[in-house]
Amino acid sequence: MYPSRFRYEAPRSLGEAIGLLREGGDEAKVMAGGQSLVPLMKLRFASPELIVDINNIGGLDYHRADADGTLRVGALCRHADLEHSDLLRSTQPTMAAAAPLIADPLVRNRGTLVGSLCHADPQGDWASVVTALGGSVIAQGPEGRRAIPMADFVTGPFENTLALDEIAVEAVIPAAQGARAGGYLKLERRVGDFATVGVAVALELSGTTVTRAGIALTGVGGSTIAATGAAAALAGQALTPESIEHAAELAAQAAQPRTDHRGSAEYKRHMVRTFVVRLLSRAGPASGDGDPAERAA
Repeated sequence: MYPSRFRYEAPRSLGEAIGLLREGGDEAKVMAGGQSLVPLMKLRFASPELIVDINNIGGLDYHRADADGTLRVGALCRHADLEHSDLLRSTQPTMAAAAPLIADPLVRNRGTLVGSLCHADPQGDWASVVTALGGSVIAQGPEGRRAIPMADFVTGPFENTLALDEIAVEAVIPAAQGARAGGYLKLERRVGDFATVGVAVALELSGTTVTRAGIALTGVGGSTIAATGAAAALAGQALTPESIEHAAELAAQAAQPRTDHRGSAEYKRHMVRTFVVRLLSRAGPASGDGDPAERAA
């Protein structure tokens, strides 16, 4: 099926792009990688009258760390850039674990992290990772820029808080106050599939004590789920078998899975519990050098 007729614009500045969005109102859509929008248009699940392609806007294809360790990912930074990033491998274990698990190589070459966050798919991997890390989205509109915490950015399945004339220009991950640990695990039916269950764990450690924890769940609810109770239970604690099992149980309770063709609700809760135990055990003092990125078929 072909998409319905639309007007295409390729502005060369953010100001021009924002003006086009204001002109188009709720009939305008931003395109960065197009890996989510174009399939929806081809199936006619989305039929925008105006496409604003931001790929000609310079200066948005970066990922970099500020002097204090804050990580910034621009709106045109591709999944593949993050997959092969030495910066992520050395400083961001949860993001480094997730990057090679995003869809397949074709999608990773064009799709973007910021675009994935805006798409707000309940089975999207990056939303859980950025939520676990306490990240935010920077939106730019006619009145300037504003920071939206990831926990507030997604309002429901495929819905976010961007105004009609705003563009998400950057994702921001705050600097850690201790050593980082964590990872991302994903259960999928085949390589490149959406997550049946995904779990992101992001820890900050002072010695053997957890000073901050973030746990977020993919594919087991109507949107990304922040397992705040499980994360709070770890704060101020050492990673012991008892604290790990307790956090895993709280994360499983936070999940809101439904029985479907991918598995029963009970099975999905079990996988949440299993993944949390696995990730936290790897982050502990006797964890060894296990790979924090893993696909489960």
